[in-house]
Amino acid sequence: MAQLIDLPTFGSEAGNLTVLEKVMPGAIRRVFYIYGVDAAQRAGHRHQTAWHAMICLSGSCRVYCNNGDDESFAVLDNPRKCLVIEPRDWHLMEQFSSGTILLVLSNEYYDPADYIYERYSLQTV
Repeated sequence: MAQLIDLPTFGSEAGNLTVLEKVMPGAIRRVFYIYGVDAAQRAGHRHQTAWHAMICLSGSCRVYCNNGDDESFAVLDNPRKCLVIEPRDWHLMEQFSSGTILLVLSNEYYDPADYIYERYSLQTV
């Protein structure tokens, strides 16, 4: 199931440094970010093999996750929070605030064949 983790952050008079490491298997192969969202929702899929780590660098959004057995919501509203999504987690991002920048890191390159759009039968969203 998707897991919301607090990233190690080190603060000083010079500012904050937040570290993202060892949160998903393999190497980071793809990095993308979502911003300027006008749509009510983004995503609406799960993956065959790809893991994702999501960090809201600015603004906020809510992420719905469902792995076929359990469902949950996570609010990303702080760059110290990271949502790790496993391949089986069908996910949907919504409730984007103005100015949101959502950073996503993946352990796989983009492959359209990796996407599964079919919802699990127990989904409430």
